[in-house]
Amino acid sequence: MIIDDEPLAVKLLQSYVEKTPGLSLKSTHNSAMQALDFLTREDVDLIFCDIQMPDLNGLQFAQIINHMKSRIIFTTAFDQYAVQSWDTNALYYLLKPIDYSSFMKGVAKAFQWFELQNQAIQTETPATSAAIDDINMEQGSSHDTILEDSFFVKSDYRLVRIRLKNILFIEGLRDYVRIYVEGRQNSVVSLMAIRYLENVLPAQQFMRIHRSYIVNLDKIEAYERGQLVFGEKRVPISDAYKEALQKYFLERTIQSKTQ
Repeated sequence: MIIDDEPLAVKLLQSYVEKTPGLSLKSTHNSAMQALDFLTREDVDLIFCDIQMPDLNGLQFAQIINHMKSRIIFTTAFDQYAVQSWDTNALYYLLKPIDYSSFMKGVAKAFQWFELQNQAIQTETPATSAAIDDINMEQGSSHDTILEDSFFVKSDYRLVRIRLKNILFIEGLRDYVRIYVEGRQNSVVSLMAIRYLENVLPAQQFMRIHRSYIVNLDKIEAYERGQLVFGEKRVPISDAYKEALQKYFLERTIQSKTQ
C-alpha cells in the first residue's frame, strides 16, 4: 500500500514497486483515512506512508494500526520526524526525494523482517508456544530472576549462549528479539518479549532507551544527535527514556571547572 497526498510521490513509489520482484501493489491512497477504511476489508503486509498529511498524519495512522500485522516504511521530506517514527516501531524511514537505491534498502529491511517472522512461526512448537505465553504473562513479575553472567536463547533450532558482557544492544520486533553481540557477524534472533529481558537483565548494566531497544551501558561509544553509537551501528533514543539516560551521562561526565 502507498499513502501520500502528493500524486507525483505516489506515482514514483508505484513505479518502484512495479519493477521490484516480491512486491505487489494492492492500493494507493491520498489520505490515511482512506487507507484505514481499506484495511478494514483487506490485509496488507507493507505500507509506504507519508508523515505530513491533512486530518490524520502518518505517525497517528501508525499508532492506530499498531495492533495489525501491517508494517510501515515512512516516506517524508522532513528529517525531524526520524526519532518519532522509531517510536511507532516502523521498519524504515525514507527521506524524500527517494531514489530507487534508498527504496530498495527499505524493501530489503522489510523482506528480512517478514522472513524472520515466518521462520519463527514455522519453528514454533506447542512447548515453545506455551513458554512464550508464560513469558508474556510474567512480564513485570517480581519473581523474575536477574541474570548474572550469561543465558541461553533458542535460535535456529539450537540453544545459543549469550554472555552479558558481550551484548551491544537488543532490538525488539513484535514477538521476537534481535540480540547484537560483540564479535558476532550476525545478530541472534529469538522468540521472546523485549520487556521480559528488560526485567531480568541487571539494571546497573542495561537500560531501556526506546520502546524497541535495550542497550549495554558499558558498550556505548558515543552519544550524538539523539542516538547512541556502537561502532558502525546507531540506536535511537525516545523522549520517554531520555531523562534516565541523561542522568546516567551526567553522573559520569568529567569536565573542567575552569575555563
